[in-house]
Amino acid sequence: MRNVARVKICGIRDIKAAKAAKAADFMGFIMSARFRRYCPPDTVKYICNTVQGPKKVGVFVDQPLDEVNEIAEYCGFDMVQLHGHESVEYAEKIERTIIKAFRYGEDFSLEQAEAYPADYILIDSYSKAAVGGSGISFKWREAASTIKRLKKPYIIAGGISAETLQEAIKIFAPYGIDASGSMEIEGIKSPKLIREFLSVAGKKVVET
Repeated sequence: MRNVARVKICGIRDIKAAKAAKAADFMGFIMSARFRRYCPPDTVKYICNTVQGPKKVGVFVDQPLDEVNEIAEYCGFDMVQLHGHESVEYAEKIERTIIKAFRYGEDFSLEQAEAYPADYILIDSYSKAAVGGSGISFKWREAASTIKRLKKPYIIAGGISAETLQEAIKIFAPYGIDASGSMEIEGIKSPKLIREFLSVAGKKVVET
């Protein structure tokens, strides 16, 4: 029997990838120009207006608060993902539903994650070289007993592919799964790989 979880396809940068990801539950856009998967607000707004279905998530990393709220409003985001070291006071002023990312292995604290004013917790891999999107999995079985104690809905990220998706769901029983790099060819999202991933996740994929 196939295990089921909500799916977030992150790092969307073009309309073809967005249409391929239409069956996903969430669609993420990197809004920090420091990172290679950055997508300009005008492009993001066009995609959000064109592709209906998934909840749209803007991913921000230690950016000015006013900038985050302004971009979220302009693009029409349903949610904001904070993927840096944003404070509790900062989060309390965000004008959207919040996903807060924590990196497992970087002194991860269950208590801190629970106390943070976010609606969802995202657990990503720790890497000295990258804030996120490293394509590296953390030690799932070792981490599962701790992470499964979270009371808030949690999303697992970090090196998840079509081949490892079902294993991740089985180990963590998460609210959702977040994936990005495993659906790229030479750094560009592949509509074919996106559809294959969603199919393995049990989503009804429609060719576009």
